[in-house]
Amino acid sequence: MAKILEVKYEHQADARVCEVDRQSLADLCWHEVAYPTQASGDAVWFFVQYPNQASFKIYRVKHASQADIKLFKVATPEEASWRTKDHPLRGKLG
Repeated sequence: MAKILEVKYEHQADARVCEVDRQSLADLCWHEVAYPTQASGDAVWFFVQYPNQASFKIYRVKHASQADIKLFKVATPEEASWRTKDHPLRGKLG
């Protein structure tokens, strides 16, 4: 289950991420849920407050060229999935 912590400093992160404006540009389409028990796999995320709660830590960057993962937020968990099937971080977030 993907329990995500957004960190303040790049060196604390497992990956740099950038939110892109079109689904077709994304490596991963993700969906945010309200409760940790609803999080699943790499794509359905619950944001945590503390490092010891996180399964994966992200650092947001401004440009897609700087990112390890390009993200696009989707409205439903059914839409959430990897778009880049052979991405090196696939299976590592959850």
